Amino acid sequence: MSYLYLKITSLINRLTNIVLKTFLFKLIFNILNFFEDQFLNSYFKKLYPNKSFLSFLKKSNFLNKYIFSPLILLFIFAVFLILSINPISESLTINLIIAFISFFIGVYFIPKLFFNNKKKYKIISFKTKDIYSIGFCLIIIGLLFFLISIASVGGIPLLQPSIRYLLKPALTMPVFLMIPGICLIGSVYIQKYKNKEINRSQVRFRFVLLIILGTLILLTLGYRTPLIAILLIMIIMGYYGEILELWEVIFGAVLGVATIIGIGYFRSLGEYVISSNTDPFYSLKSRADFTLHVLDMLNFISGDYGLTHGKLLLSSIPGSELGPRMMIGKLIAWRTEVTVTPTLIGQMLVDFGKTGMILGMGLLGALLGIGFRIVQITKDYFFIALYSLIFAYAIVGVETGILDIQVIFYYAIAILIYLVVIVKNIKTNE
Repeated sequence: MSYLYLKITSLINRLTNIVLKTFLFKLIFNILNFFEDQFLNSYFKKLYPNKSFLSFLKKSNFLNKYIFSPLILLFIFAVFLILSINPISESLTINLIIAFISFFIGVYFIPKLFFNNKKKYKIISFKTKDIYSIGFCLIIIGLLFFLISIASVGGIPLLQPSIRYLLKPALTMPVFLMIPGICLIGSVYIQKYKNKEINRSQVRFRFVLLIILGTLILLTLGYRTPLIAILLIMIIMGYYGEILELWEVIFGAVLGVATIIGIGYFRSLGEYVISSNTDPFYSLKSRADFTLHVLDMLNFISGDYGLTHGKLLLSSIPGSELGPRMMIGKLIAWRTEVTVTPTLIGQMLVDFGKTGMILGMGLLGALLGIGFRIVQITKDYFFIALYSLIFAYAIVGVETGILDIQVIFYYAIAILIYLVVIVKNIKTNE
């Protein structure tokens, strides 16, 4: 495995060096360096609140230690339930309680089997050069497919919402690779800050640039979910990398929610789904209501052992006749031309029923719990990035589910890396 990793990273490093030496990228980075210098020496920077701003928030032990604990996922799911206009069925309520308990056990108890305060810990060390090169290549791939996607529909989906449905998943899926790419590059800047190669103002400025890059691309395509993911990732990384203050995290979360509501409202206006005098929160409430109604139906037809027995998960593989969300549409309405979001537990119910839901939520809780524990213990830049990536997509998955092949791949990578860390620590402490 290490030999394969070395070969791949060696190739990626060479490609990155070649690209960075081109005139275009030299020009781009010179311009960015110029703006960075101007920002660092600007008068407006002095007007920005300092570290002591809203310092009373730092006194909260809960906020400081557990603001991004995996258990927050249960709170977010509960808020999603509250947003629904209509109540869910009693059967689904019971299943959700069981799912929440299973997730709690996975988060709270499983990590304690492998990590406790009495042991010495070892993790996998990754070179910042390798991680930067991987991130850079992912961003370049995302940008190239973004341009191809725009050209294929002949317009900008944000300005013409109707053409968003003409976008081909085979072309847009690679665009989303820029999200882990931005995540990895951001983590390298965190490590450079810790090594005192760059100062706090520089790393904050670069984080802002990365957020702007990702936001503009994803906004242009008219997608909300990946936009939420990238904002969450950068906020979580910024907090654990000690480059964001607690009040900035809270403000960023509020701004993210406002952005979601705003995009949904104006897109609904453009598609004539609502009128201008409709409550801006209506699109959010109706979306939650519809998704939970779908979950209710999936819960009703799935039983204890499910319907598709893994076929839904396998339909995420490129080339499948129906994608996972189209398969959900077929199951509940016999319509394969629509995509339907099943929530975080919907996919588990459809594939393996109540049994799959219990095991799936327990596994997800254990994965996030182990990742959170490693971040708390090591503060390692790469593991901050990895946890931020999978936790952000778990939050997004509360509505959409974890069904996209690239997201499933991120979780598979996380499982592999965490297993290696666990095995190393077991051997160390034998």
